[in-house]
Amino acid sequence: MDRFSELVEKRRLTEVPPEDFAKKIHEQGRLTAHERLERLLDKGSFVPIARFIQHRATGFGMESRKVFGDGVVAGLGSIDGRRVAVYAQDFSFMGGSVGEMHAYKIARTIETALKLGIPVIGLNDSGGARIQEGVDSLKGYGEIFYRNVMASGVIPQIVAIMGPAAGGAVYSPALADFIVMTKKSYMFITGPKVVKASIGEDVTFEELGGAEIHATKSGVAHFLAEDDDHAIRIIKALLSYLPSNNTEDPPYAETGDDPFREDSELDGLVPEDPVKPYDVKEVINRVFDKGSFLEVHAHFATNAVVGFARLGGFPVCVVANQPAVSAGCLDIDSSDKIARFVTFCDSFNFPIITFVDVPGFLPGTYQEHGGVIRHGAKIIYAYADATTPKITVILRKAYGGAYIAMGSKHLGADYVLAWPTAEIAVMGPREAIEIIYKRELEKAANPEELAKEFEEKYRKEITTPYFAASRGYVDDIVFPRETRSYIYKALMFLRDKREKHPRPPRKHGVPPV
Repeated sequence: MDRFSELVEKRRLTEVPPEDFAKKIHEQGRLTAHERLERLLDKGSFVPIARFIQHRATGFGMESRKVFGDGVVAGLGSIDGRRVAVYAQDFSFMGGSVGEMHAYKIARTIETALKLGIPVIGLNDSGGARIQEGVDSLKGYGEIFYRNVMASGVIPQIVAIMGPAAGGAVYSPALADFIVMTKKSYMFITGPKVVKASIGEDVTFEELGGAEIHATKSGVAHFLAEDDDHAIRIIKALLSYLPSNNTEDPPYAETGDDPFREDSELDGLVPEDPVKPYDVKEVINRVFDKGSFLEVHAHFATNAVVGFARLGGFPVCVVANQPAVSAGCLDIDSSDKIARFVTFCDSFNFPIITFVDVPGFLPGTYQEHGGVIRHGAKIIYAYADATTPKITVILRKAYGGAYIAMGSKHLGADYVLAWPTAEIAVMGPREAIEIIYKRELEKAANPEELAKEFEEKYRKEITTPYFAASRGYVDDIVFPRETRSYIYKALMFLRDKREKHPRPPRKHGVPPV
């Protein structure tokens, strides 16, 4: 075989998995590592990194178990013309297990992405650390984790879990910005057998760490995908909103939707009755460019809504309370969801638009014992720490500490609007008058009728948005139909915002994690 023929053959070995493996994977409704990259990247754009690398482990039969690439395909490419760094673990070699050289390729890919200032995307399909390589495998994981942390807040990091992610394999995704899980994937630190042996609990793969569990209960997964192709579509949609790095603005895209468009349906969307529910997503979809809202964490902590949208073509982050779930109360999970999203958006220069309709933090021993105080403080920290443009719209209820936490003027909001339906106070009128007028109500012949009178008085004098506006805590009170144009005009002025006062010199703050 001449040298050119040898190169052709060796390249073929790096690109084509064993035929029986490919057949088995396809029968499972999954794709091979190369097929995933082919569908993710623009045709002909892939530039491989360390294509012919092999492990150097000895013992346990490893000398005879070698393939080019060591179970991971890595390199550079483009998605819709945008440069990205990518890696895809190849389950056909030792279950995609991570050894020293496998990890070296991933770490180098992240490092290259940092140098180039481009997003990094990982397609994970790994059984975990390669046991035969011992501590060398653990060293490899550590080097990946270190680079994940160095890249945090500098370049976007997206990971799709397209198979197993066990043991150390779960932590690199957890350090990324967004995780997409397919319904055939799972993540856990220890598998069902170890759980059974350790604590005697019988649990299936899906019950322990399936995609739906992580999308709904743990909050580990930000997006739930039907299959590999759906996951790839989600990655492309998400990437269309993200800047390449933290020195750039999120990419503008022409939507053809007039930023000054008014929607009269908004005027009747929020019920005046403060206890009547409605879907805040209707507000979001009517205010922002049509069809532009991409919800994040759609299945987790559904009493809060977060996601990306466009306004006049400009990407923004949206945070909202959801009155249709638990009356929009904040709790442990929704606090984590909001705080993390706000921090990400601030890191990558997204204006943050907050819609408020919150009666407070969810009461009860479960929340208190679970640390709702600590978790709720994360929202306060995230909003106060954010220097990006912050615009808040108070739709209806805005009570107590939850009002402060949800992007209030007191935490540095640049522009605050309120709808005529807004109620801003320490607590709801009913609760307030039971404290203020306790003695009068106890002595009254008809306490219920008197309570209604006091409640109406409290609404007119205290909770009305005009009271907050008279103090400068609300900049303007607008018709709901005007919301879109008001936010857009404010955004255009705030695009070049700079913090007026320098912050105290420090290495970094200590958030209430």
